[in-house]
Amino acid sequence: MEFHHVSVMPDEVIEGLNIKKDGIYVDGTLGGAGHSIEIAKKLDTGRLIGIDQDENALQKSKQVLEAYLDNVSLVKSNYSNIKDVLHSLNIEKVDGILLDLGVSSYQLDEGERGFSYNKDAPLDMRMDQESEFSAWEVVNQYSKEELTRILYEYGEESWAKRIAEFIVTERETKPIETTMELVTTIKKAIPKKVRMEGHHPAKKTFQAIRIEVNRELDVLKDSIQEMVEVLKPGGRLVIITFHSLEDRIVKEQFKWLYKDCICPPEFPQCICDKKREIEIITRKPMLPTKAEIEENPRSRSAKLRIAEKR
Repeated sequence: MEFHHVSVMPDEVIEGLNIKKDGIYVDGTLGGAGHSIEIAKKLDTGRLIGIDQDENALQKSKQVLEAYLDNVSLVKSNYSNIKDVLHSLNIEKVDGILLDLGVSSYQLDEGERGFSYNKDAPLDMRMDQESEFSAWEVVNQYSKEELTRILYEYGEESWAKRIAEFIVTERETKPIETTMELVTTIKKAIPKKVRMEGHHPAKKTFQAIRIEVNRELDVLKDSIQEMVEVLKPGGRLVIITFHSLEDRIVKEQFKWLYKDCICPPEFPQCICDKKREIEIITRKPMLPTKAEIEENPRSRSAKLRIAEKR
């Protein structure tokens, strides 16, 4: 299948990165290189570093960026390893970093990957196909309590406990092997009246399991500080999120990095040595336009936040 991903808010991303022709920029979630190609077009003597843990994404990006490869380095890794990636390229600081945290259209649509609740596939959901931990382990090995927790926390699923109970009961007979087997189990757990309302009944559960398999929230929370540390003064960090859990992490991390002192108000002088590390460019997240949402419905839930290194 063709690796395809319609990049969200491309104009806002390029403007947000404030690209210099001789700058060094990192696309930490390369995907199909939709954002990266626009960054590359703006460079002269500058450099683009594209990071992705999905081999298919890297191969597609190489084709998309073919005309610019003299100014591009493509690296198979996770953006959480940004310091190691830059060190391997003999780069200390960069002028901008982009994270687009959406799952690509390719990953959602490709049957074998197991990200979609609309297509039958083995329970997988690994961004990195070399990882040994998949959705199968979560569904078939996690306890009822563990399943309830991740469905509630990561999927914000109000039927988390009941879905977990049904999964545990179902797998007592035989393991749940495929996405459709899981979808069927979820539908059994959710009352018919509720199933008929709103989004697909498996949407939140699939989101929660995908986040757990790929440690998405932990990786994001742990990485923002490191990304700011490798930015040059005036360098920009641009992050696009697609659900409230991610956006909350970005918002709170930016807030923390913006703080100048964390001493209690009653202290006569500062003893914490906390220094403001960023300026927050977007006090409220930027959202896609109505026209973009109509053209690309998957952009509907996107939020873009920008910070600048002091």
